[in-house]
Amino acid sequence: MEAYKKWVRRNKDYLHSLESLANGLTWLLPERFSESEIGPEAVTAILGVITAINEHIIDTTPIQTQKGFVEPSSSPWSLCVSTLKELETLVEVVAQHLYGDDKKWNFIAVTEATKVLVRLALFRNSGYKMLLHGGDTLNSEKGPNNLASQHGMGGITRPGGHLGPGNNYGRGMQNLEGRALSALSRFGENARMVSAPTLSMKHEHQLAATLVSQTSAVKRPTLSTILSERGLYGGLFLMAEALHISRPLIYVLFIRKYGVRSWIPWLLSLGVDLTGLSLLLLVKHPLKSRRNGHLPLSDLEKNEVKRRKLLLAFYLMRDPFFHKYTRQRFENTEKLLEHVPIVGFLTAKLVELVIGAQTRYTYMSGS
Repeated sequence: MEAYKKWVRRNKDYLHSLESLANGLTWLLPERFSESEIGPEAVTAILGVITAINEHIIDTTPIQTQKGFVEPSSSPWSLCVSTLKELETLVEVVAQHLYGDDKKWNFIAVTEATKVLVRLALFRNSGYKMLLHGGDTLNSEKGPNNLASQHGMGGITRPGGHLGPGNNYGRGMQNLEGRALSALSRFGENARMVSAPTLSMKHEHQLAATLVSQTSAVKRPTLSTILSERGLYGGLFLMAEALHISRPLIYVLFIRKYGVRSWIPWLLSLGVDLTGLSLLLLVKHPLKSRRNGHLPLSDLEKNEVKRRKLLLAFYLMRDPFFHKYTRQRFENTEKLLEHVPIVGFLTAKLVELVIGAQTRYTYMSGS
């Protein structure tokens, strides 16, 4: 295992390119978005899990200090979140194939509930800091912010994302939170894009941040200290993060009860997202003073807020809004361009891909 770790750390750039190519090629596998999609999704899930493990190995690369080499501690919860994201579409496809469209929501609900529990554990373990990219990136004010300013980062990553299946919402080259067309679903893991650091920068941020956390003597905050020191604002912040973490599960439970074409789950989910964002902006107001309990946003947290705002675009791709409004716009565009050479062909394929991806909850979940 140690030999494999050394090889991964030594060839990380090569691996990133290879993983991006492999994930992109999965869209060319036969039977995409069909009843027999289990095979392609299984391939995608395996590639995604391997990628997540490799990212974890790279994130824990030892750093040389004055006292020697220090291996940053990396929370196993983050690896669990990444693994669950890679497996959730496979779970959905297998459940649909074996139990049908209605009963598949039971399995999706179990998957989302597991993610909620893992993220809550990660939230507690981090000292109740804002989760970045669903828990994929370590939130440390000192390490990442200093590095970001040193390298002149503006908080916008280059695209390159996971234009292929696999739900990697947030890892540099492979996430454009757009697996919904991976370009759409990875629009939400390039809403990890607009706000996420580039892959190499993310690794530097995480390594520096974990090193700071290892050497720091600051005691990790607890619920009681947050509530006592921040009062109402501390409570509102905890509520905002709890809403953000639990929203996907709430959405699935109401779809399970009322059906995917009902407006109730759609409106309730949107309301939860908007409430969480509003509370977060109230608590983390950039112009307010810490003395009143306000917590100014760090650079990474500002990027995370942008990412969460971008994730709201997924509501355009979720039923019943998609079925009633968005799909018609896509089809009208396809008809308008169908006689244009090359452009018409590419547009038709793109619309076909988007409509196919939209049928998968996990491609459009933004979770």
